[in-house]
Amino acid sequence: MVPKFAPFSDPQNDSTAQSQTLPLHSLPLTLTLNTIINLDARRCSSFLFLPLLRSLLIAPIRPQFSLVFDLIYRIILLGLDEMMTGFIFGKKKATEVAHSVWMNVVWKGDLVVDATCGNGHDTLAMARLVADDAGRGRVIAMDLQKSALESTSSLLDRSLTSHQRGLVELYAMCHTKMEDLVPSGASVRLVAFNLGYLPGGDKKIKTESETTLLALEAAKKILARGGLISILAYVGHFGGREEFEKVRSFAAELPVDNWVCCTLQMLNRPSAPVLVLLSKK
Repeated sequence: MVPKFAPFSDPQNDSTAQSQTLPLHSLPLTLTLNTIINLDARRCSSFLFLPLLRSLLIAPIRPQFSLVFDLIYRIILLGLDEMMTGFIFGKKKATEVAHSVWMNVVWKGDLVVDATCGNGHDTLAMARLVADDAGRGRVIAMDLQKSALESTSSLLDRSLTSHQRGLVELYAMCHTKMEDLVPSGASVRLVAFNLGYLPGGDKKIKTESETTLLALEAAKKILARGGLISILAYVGHFGGREEFEKVRSFAAELPVDNWVCCTLQMLNRPSAPVLVLLSKK
């Protein structure tokens, strides 16, 4: 069993913390390592690293904890850093960066939505992120095209265990209706959009600016605090640039007190897809 610890509490001054939690610095080194490993650090953000470090620094540190510092830093911080560096040097795709970001947002047992499942690669990544032994995780995925749902289902059947596969629900419907699929009172950790047309499908069938904006409004309503809306916009096809500009305008108008919005874009490759990330505070 992983013990509780209080990253923001000072055990010397907080009697509640002393009675209910165990300061990390007082644990045996092997138990501390187990605690870190069980955090499933692939999905921990750097924001978790800082309170962990602060907790360790509350009291005098034994010399061997320098090894723990190094372990936490390497596991938590370098994964996303390596992906971003790869993108900057043209060795990683925007989709890979998006998936790496999701790992730092989504936890086992979360509810997530794939608003455009396409061939299923995003749906598959989400299922692996949320799957837990208790079966609490859930992926709601949708697409208007029957061929997309068939491709997604086939990929999931080949790639997931029967337990993981059971966590994914596929719907033939427009993403503007995603609110109808989320249980009342449930909080969604991630909503992902992969705009444009279905790879290998009919290029005349694609997402449109009007419905994309309606879907973003729906995603905004169901997203939990600390959650993320991830949008990969393809600007190289007809209507793609216009759709991206609509998405960017939507993001620019979100209140700064509640949202952090950014884009990841290749400036000298005008047709390269653009990753838009909307984080809800």
